[in-house]
Amino acid sequence: MNFNVIDTACRSICIELECDSPYEPDAEVLISLNGEKYGAYKKSVITINDLEPDTEYEIKAESCDKVASRNIRTCRESVLLDVKDFGALGDGRTNDTSFLQAAVCACPKEGTVYIGKGTYLSGPLFLKSDINLWIDKDAVLLGITDRKAYPVLQGMTGTTDERDEYNLGSWEGNPLSCFASLITGIDIQNVRIFGDGVIDGNAQNGDWWVNPKEKRGAFRPRLIFLNRCKNITLQGVTVQNSPSWTIHPYYSDDINILGLTIRNPDNSPNTDGIDPESCCNVNIIGTDISVGDDCIAIKSGKYYMALRHYKKTENINIRNCRLNRGHGSVTVGSECAGGVDKVAVSKCIFDSTDRGLRIKTRRGRGKRSILENIVFTDILMRDVKMPFTVNMFYFCDPDGHSEYCQTRKKLEVNDMTPVIRNICARNINCTDAEVSFITVYGLPESKVEEVRIENVNVSFKDKSLRNAAAPVMMDDIEEMSGKGIYVRNVQKLIIKDVLISNSDDESIDEDNIDEKLVEHLEFK
Repeated sequence: MNFNVIDTACRSICIELECDSPYEPDAEVLISLNGEKYGAYKKSVITINDLEPDTEYEIKAESCDKVASRNIRTCRESVLLDVKDFGALGDGRTNDTSFLQAAVCACPKEGTVYIGKGTYLSGPLFLKSDINLWIDKDAVLLGITDRKAYPVLQGMTGTTDERDEYNLGSWEGNPLSCFASLITGIDIQNVRIFGDGVIDGNAQNGDWWVNPKEKRGAFRPRLIFLNRCKNITLQGVTVQNSPSWTIHPYYSDDINILGLTIRNPDNSPNTDGIDPESCCNVNIIGTDISVGDDCIAIKSGKYYMALRHYKKTENINIRNCRLNRGHGSVTVGSECAGGVDKVAVSKCIFDSTDRGLRIKTRRGRGKRSILENIVFTDILMRDVKMPFTVNMFYFCDPDGHSEYCQTRKKLEVNDMTPVIRNICARNINCTDAEVSFITVYGLPESKVEEVRIENVNVSFKDKSLRNAAAPVMMDDIEEMSGKGIYVRNVQKLIIKDVLISNSDDESIDEDNIDEKLVEHLEFK
């Protein structure tokens, strides 16, 4: 047994066990701290809290007679500020916003704002650089339900210097005004939010989920919004009941989301778990997500932002996560006009989502919409209806059903034509699939350049237990059930060592493939 330290803070340490199985080790792991039992865990990413700053600890992990230990020193801390000393009551009834914000504003560099036991009713809090926010066990930061308590972040504001516009708000890939989030960071760096407590958007008790696409004053807030931020870590907390997307890093770099629990009701609208948009170097490790939409959705904006404020999303690392329910486990797109490069997903469990890997784009996203180098390895999928889908006819937006977006005719390649290339899935086990195993539908004028599937086993539910459905969201595609491999408009298809059990097919259903390499494909 061995483990790696993936984050060290002033009062917490996060470790990741080295084990072969996704998300959780085969046996329970006992963690000891300085020779005393700390806890027993059945997960690979473990957060150890309630530590003292600038102190060395011996951490020991034991399982099945195997032991690993390491000495680790926590980071220094300049001061600890308790929000109750600023007047916060934490009684769940009093509006504590101003007291919480005062503690944040008063906190010096490398200081920690402490939120202890209690329920703190609050409107949006605006973070500043170089501080820690500690939400301790039995502490709940609870969002006020009245939208009048939420400031509006304007989409674009004219400037008085050499720049032509200043962007604050965002809504589904466009610079549109939105309400500030319960936790809002704008142009900040070196911030850590950690602890065993809860950040609760309280959306179920407000009107955020009523007529969710309607703009009322502004568009719905996220629960955590990070705009142009750098070096931000979220560790250990539970985040739940978001008004819309739960955690939204936006034009931000070096974001670490470690050991979080994210929960939204399965019928809550557009409550994605984590949506990095136009971001670089994002690590999502050891996080357990169950939401009403995509668990993780990787984006880079729509055409206007890619044209005027271009920033590609790249270097996204997702590991040892459990992704439950929702429309997609890991989705790329559809707001991806800036492009997405280098997405690595490994050692994850996908459980009861509609789709596993979900890539979606459409004409109109633009020539910078290049989705490439997306690799899935060592994944366990359970009861995922459609494990792999790639769709270049996604029918979002007001013009999504237009002839331009949906025609199967080969159009001219121009500045509005997206590109998908280098998609790989390796060492995957899927049980109880239902609709299709692989559905890939490229554009005739911009074929998916390469799809590689290696060492994959998939088994379908019995026919009597399946429901037919369209495998991707595009017009005029037939409903499917028990479909093995359905591929349209691909330059190169590589399939090696793939076993498909209990499907209705005995061969690949294909059209317009330039090159195909198939080795050891078996329909059983």
